[in-house]
Amino acid sequence: MQTKVGALAHLARALDWQSKGDRFESDMLHESIVIVLKKCSDFFIYLHKSIPIIKMKSITILFFTLIPIASLFCQNKTPEDYGFIHLEFDYKSDKVDILIKSKKGEENKSKPLFFFCQGSLPNPLIKYYDNGVYGVFPFNPDSLSEKYHLVIVSKPYIPLICHIKELDESLNYRDNSGGFPEEYSKRNLLTYYVNRNIEILKKLRKQEWVSNNELVVAGHSEGSTIAAKMASLYPKITHLIYSGGNPRGRILSIIQKERANEFYGDSIKPAENEIEYWDYVVNDKTNMDASQGDTNKATYEFSIPPMDYLEKLKIPVLICYGTKDWSAPYNDLLRVDMIRKKKKNFYFNAYVGTEHNFFPVTSENKPDYEIFNWDKVANDWLEWLNNQ
Repeated sequence: MQTKVGALAHLARALDWQSKGDRFESDMLHESIVIVLKKCSDFFIYLHKSIPIIKMKSITILFFTLIPIASLFCQNKTPEDYGFIHLEFDYKSDKVDILIKSKKGEENKSKPLFFFCQGSLPNPLIKYYDNGVYGVFPFNPDSLSEKYHLVIVSKPYIPLICHIKELDESLNYRDNSGGFPEEYSKRNLLTYYVNRNIEILKKLRKQEWVSNNELVVAGHSEGSTIAAKMASLYPKITHLIYSGGNPRGRILSIIQKERANEFYGDSIKPAENEIEYWDYVVNDKTNMDASQGDTNKATYEFSIPPMDYLEKLKIPVLICYGTKDWSAPYNDLLRVDMIRKKKKNFYFNAYVGTEHNFFPVTSENKPDYEIFNWDKVANDWLEWLNNQ
C-alpha cells in the first residue's frame, strides 16, 4: 500500500489546477486512514480480472453496471469498515447518492448536520485501489463527527464508487468518448447544485437522527461558492464555512493564475487571453457546449461574485484561505471591506504561505506536498464552531 505522504503527493500533483484548456479548478483529496474492506475491493478486482476475453469498453460498462449492487454489498455487510451510511434521494428525475459519516456507534444519535460541498470535476466520492481507498473528504472527519453527522453528495451522473483504474490520471470519470458524461455537464451548474442541496437538507432535517438546533454548511474551492449561495437562500443554515473560494468569482482566479506566471517582455499574454475568453462567455452565457471543459453557463454562474451575497449574511461566517492561493488578494479585499463595514459576524483564517489546498509553498514557488495541513484546517473549523 502506498504511504500516506506518497499517496498525497501523487494526488496533489494529479488534482492540482487543470490546464486553462479545461478551465477547471480542483480540490486536493488525501488518502484516508480508513481501509476499504478487502472483500469489497477483491470483489471488484475479481470481476475485472475474470472476464479478460471481453474488450475493455465492455468491461467498463459491466463494471459500472454492477457498482450499485457491489456498493450496497460492501455497505450492508461491513458499514463499520467502510465508515459511511449511503442514502439515495430523488431530485426531479435524478437519483442522488448521499454519504453520511457518523461517529461509530452514534449513527442514530441526534446530532446536527455538517454539510460539505466538494470542489469541481467529476470525481466519484469513493475512489479505491487494490489495497485501500482514498479519502472522501479532503480532511480526516473524525474530530467533526464527534459533534456532527457529516454529509457529502455525489456529482450528478457520476458513479458513487470506482476503482482508480476506471478513472483518468486526475481521478475524473469519463464516458466511452473520453469526455465528461453529457448528463453531468448539463447539471454542472451553480443553480443546479444549490437547489439540489437545499432539497436534500430539507429531507435530511426530517430524519430522527438529525438535530435541528444547528446546521453547518461548508465548502471548499468551487464548493465554497455553492455553500455561500445556499446560505443566502436557505435560512435554516446557521453557520457558513467558506474555504478556498474567490469572493469575486471564478474568472478572476483563472486570470490571477495567469498573471502570476507572466514576465516582462513575454510575447504570449495568457491572462489577456482569459479576459477575451470572459468576454466570449458573457456574450454567450447560456451556451451549454462542454467540449472544451466547463460550459459557458457554468463559468458565468460561478463567476458571479459571491461577495454580493456573502456580505448580506447575518449568520456567523468563517472565511479561510491560503495566502499563496490565486484567490488570496480577493479574500484580503473581503476581509478589509468587512472591517470597514464593521461586520462582526465574519471571521477569517489566513494560512500564511500556503496554496489552494493549504500545502506550504517553497522558495521555488512550488507546493511542498510533504506537509499536509488539511486536518489542521478541519480542526480549526471545529474550534471556531465550538466558540460560536
